[in-house]
Amino acid sequence: MQPITVVIIFALYFCLLMAIASITKGKNNATFFLGNRNSHWWAVAIGMIGASVSGISVVSVPGMVGSSQFTYMQMVLGFAFGYLVIAYVLIPLYYKYNLTTIYGYLEQRFGKNTKKTGATFFVISKLVSAATKLYVVVLVLQSFALDKWNIPFYITTIVCVLLIWLYTHSGGIKTVVWTDMIQTIFMLIAICCMLYEMYNLLGGNIKQITLSAINSEQSNWFVWNDWQSPKHFIKNFLSGIFVVIVMTGLDQDMMQKNLSCKNIKEAKKNILSYGGAFIPVNLMLLLLGLLMLMYANNNGIALPNSPDEIVPMYVSNIFTSFAVICFFIGIIAASFSSADSALIAITTTINFDILKPSNNKTNQQALKQRKIIHALVCVIFIVIVQLFKIVDNKSIIDLIYTIVGYSYGPLLGLFAYGMIMPKHYQAKDKYTAIIAILAPLLTLATQYITTTLCQYKFGYELLLLNGIYMFVGLLIITTKNRE
Repeated sequence: MQPITVVIIFALYFCLLMAIASITKGKNNATFFLGNRNSHWWAVAIGMIGASVSGISVVSVPGMVGSSQFTYMQMVLGFAFGYLVIAYVLIPLYYKYNLTTIYGYLEQRFGKNTKKTGATFFVISKLVSAATKLYVVVLVLQSFALDKWNIPFYITTIVCVLLIWLYTHSGGIKTVVWTDMIQTIFMLIAICCMLYEMYNLLGGNIKQITLSAINSEQSNWFVWNDWQSPKHFIKNFLSGIFVVIVMTGLDQDMMQKNLSCKNIKEAKKNILSYGGAFIPVNLMLLLLGLLMLMYANNNGIALPNSPDEIVPMYVSNIFTSFAVICFFIGIIAASFSSADSALIAITTTINFDILKPSNNKTNQQALKQRKIIHALVCVIFIVIVQLFKIVDNKSIIDLIYTIVGYSYGPLLGLFAYGMIMPKHYQAKDKYTAIIAILAPLLTLATQYITTTLCQYKFGYELLLLNGIYMFVGLLIITTKNRE
């Protein structure tokens, strides 16, 4: 694909986003933060698929098949149970308190210091994970076109973030709900086009090729017999449940869209529909990876050592122009849908939970505060994406889940304590930040000790361990309120 073609497609794509932004733009913070609580559940559900899957999954999940087979589906099955917890436990809790940010619950249960602690952990985690996903867009643009024109990486980063700022700075979450829906549709079309391309490359007999894929050793879902393996079913299944609870249910980015729904009934519909769609989407990505392995084996093609380079290799050297264009649009759509909603969520959390509330400000002052925060978060995005250039070649999706295990664990412990413990048991608000820092450090130490002394390697269950440390720490600083 010629560089000029890439630029034209990207420009047309951005024009579409700007057209949606012009229709959904708002003049006040109520529109920006919660879309006036008037979002349609089906639009939110479709958009959340793209925000969750992201461009990283489009690249990384197919690459997993060579080393992990289909064992990622063990986590995906756990995801399905996690979405039930969100729909029937967390969503009613958030609507009960009529929250703008979910960390407002921590203030209700513990106090202002705990709210700021939880919000800070979210902001740090989301900045890193969202910047990672945006990094994928920049890499794609560089490799497809801009490297050939000697345009520096940092210029591409600045332009991408600026474009996201342009279509989100006015409409906020109202705009993001609709742009994410459109971008998710583009992403799903791209995955289907790449699957169609692989079936054609393998001979075109869809039924026969699919049966060969199903019967392949690489299509194994489950690991039962090696408890020390990070891929053991129990570890992955339980991790999947808690990863979804924290990455969706305790994540302002994902929950802000739910809170913009018209009512609790529609919010539940959204979560259940979106959660159900996650299984077939990930199966499609794993099937894509398996077909790529089959084609490479049949034709004696040496695959890259890094799993994340397998899909880009096919796009660069094997796919037809049509499939390349579909991949290009899909990867940008998926990554933008993750980055734009994260930008809005971080802005909202800083505005409501970390800084002083704007209740005493005039509407104009509150609007100015939100716009300044929004712009500063964009600058931070640019800086972090630049730092990601020095990340090693380990699977990026593994990196994100590792970050989640350390930074979202305290949130899991805080919310679990708040909902499980009777209200007359109260963890001391002024000490919760200390416990939230100690919990990840203890998790890191535990991982080092078990790996060194017992040769036991933790997988994604680090998240659960971290949450347990946080919960126990809160019990230590708990007092009983006799009243």
